[in-house]
Amino acid sequence: MNRLAGESSPYLRQHADNPVDWHPWGEEAFAEARNTSRPVLLSVGYSACHWCHVMAHESFEDPETAELMNRWFVNVKVDREERPDVDAIYMDAVTALTGRGGWPMTVFIDPGGRPFHAGTYWPNHPRGGMPSFTQVLTAVHEAWVQRPDELAEVGNRMLDRMAVHATLEPDDHLPPADTLERAAGVLCGQHDPAWGGFGGAPKFPQAMSLEALLRRQVAEPGPELDAVLTTTMDAMASGGMADHLGGGFARYSVDERWLVPHFEKMLYDNALLARAYLHAWQVYGHDRWLQVAGEAIGYVLRDLRMPDGGFAAAEDADSEGVEGRFFVWSEAEIRSVCGSDAEEAIAWYGVTPAGNFEGANILHRPVRGDLLRPPGVERARQALFDAREQRVRPGLDDKVLTEWNGLMLATLAEAASATGRDDWLEAARQNAEFLLGNLRNADGRWMRSWQSEVGARHLGYAADHAAMVDALTRLGEATGEARWIDEAVRSADLLIDLFTDRVNGGFFTTGDDAEKLVTRPKDVMDNAQPSANSLAAAALLRLGALTGDQRYTDAAETVLRLLGRLVAAHPTAFGHLLGAVDLLHTGITEVVVTGERPELVAAVQSAYRPNLVLAWGEPRPGPLWDGRDGDRAWVCRNFTCNAPVDDVEALLAEL
Repeated sequence: MNRLAGESSPYLRQHADNPVDWHPWGEEAFAEARNTSRPVLLSVGYSACHWCHVMAHESFEDPETAELMNRWFVNVKVDREERPDVDAIYMDAVTALTGRGGWPMTVFIDPGGRPFHAGTYWPNHPRGGMPSFTQVLTAVHEAWVQRPDELAEVGNRMLDRMAVHATLEPDDHLPPADTLERAAGVLCGQHDPAWGGFGGAPKFPQAMSLEALLRRQVAEPGPELDAVLTTTMDAMASGGMADHLGGGFARYSVDERWLVPHFEKMLYDNALLARAYLHAWQVYGHDRWLQVAGEAIGYVLRDLRMPDGGFAAAEDADSEGVEGRFFVWSEAEIRSVCGSDAEEAIAWYGVTPAGNFEGANILHRPVRGDLLRPPGVERARQALFDAREQRVRPGLDDKVLTEWNGLMLATLAEAASATGRDDWLEAARQNAEFLLGNLRNADGRWMRSWQSEVGARHLGYAADHAAMVDALTRLGEATGEARWIDEAVRSADLLIDLFTDRVNGGFFTTGDDAEKLVTRPKDVMDNAQPSANSLAAAALLRLGALTGDQRYTDAAETVLRLLGRLVAAHPTAFGHLLGAVDLLHTGITEVVVTGERPELVAAVQSAYRPNLVLAWGEPRPGPLWDGRDGDRAWVCRNFTCNAPVDDVEALLAEL
């Protein structure tokens, strides 16, 4: 029996019955490694990772492999979603040692925490030029016994590589004003004109890059940007990466056409993509994109919402041990389920007798962008959805992550404001109440993860605090309720006090009060999710504009100075940070609506205005509210306001 049964991570608990003597990450494991002079075998993955399950089945469930692991190593299992700090520093080592990264991640570490050998997936038998996992175990053990000085030298070299982001030095200058314009040009150059997206297969839905292009299109519309946005957003929503029955998106497409997904569905992807499609609808007015956004939100509220309002992290790619089984169809099944609507559904979803995925059909829309379903197709969709609900569902990772919930909360608040959907606003309130009630410790500090059986675990990271600053600020703007801005301020103060790099600027991943690792990581690049520093920069600039507190603006500028050279040289690696650069150079418009004027509030919220903050409802102390009275609206810049207006037409003219 290993030590994982009581962990908060479903991924760790999936390994509780392995014959491997697993430890969770912690001092106990490293103390045993020191006491027994054995290295640590660190295995990092997550519950929706298909190849993590494959390696577990092939190796970690195999008694003979487990016997070698237990004899020669102290074995540690980590959920990368719960411990992004551990994942980040050792992923740096993996990429330095092998030239590539990914999960499952397997790292061999000395008792002091220094990595000396690493890889990702190793099979149980040699194939494709890869050694078997047992061959790797044997070679590492022999090297540990016979060549310890050589391994120690490798470990020392790795420490420098693992600290590369933490030791970045700030620039004297902020990123230049044309950074967003140049980033848009780079993205247009990388665009696939045939199938949309950026680059070749596999294709990831780069929501933050699309958001950057939408910002640029609003500022300076052009046909090239229009073509990139329209092609990409229609292609993604038409392909099989989109769930045409239940809404939402899978994690990525293995081909260039967005047809065959990696079937796992992540909360963060759906939060970011729903927001991108919402903003695209606001910019272009295409109802099909609002439908896509609404169905992604509907998926999260239906399938990922926990009973008390938190959102689960992900759904697995596999069901009944087979990748994608839950999602695919034969033509005969569709005929059986859809009855008289079957022919229309078969044509609409591109179904064939031979199928498009291992003899079955991934539903997609062959006529790109034609997404608004006629009545017969809608009846068929509902019938197919109901039939699919009777299947064995993919596994649910039911841990609630603060950062990912913050991303979804921000999306819900924006979507409710833009559409007037009271049900979405109520879901946002419930989510915020759940997070505030369950994912903070007694000092008000955010925790990372919650699970119903064990409660909250692990001190939160900079990304958790930054995501909640943004989410609570946007909920305050959506509701006009001052308490949410107060909570955003509290979160921002903790972010600055606990995570600030007081030498170089920006924010460390871990707080001053956190466990000390071999190096203190700093999350700077935007990948599948916004980095902690990008989230913080944008959120703090907006909060500073709402509250008038220069401390938040100054903290955001330290991020931009730290990353100024990097974002200028590699703008597409900082998709979310580009928004903060735009906020800084374009400036933030502050709007205050006093009294009971819901039509003025709705006029501000209805359009996509990424560089605007809105104060209304319950007043808060600060320069935006000082001296404002009556039932009117003020449009301000740097807290200097124009003459108030009292009708929608005049307000829109000012905006």
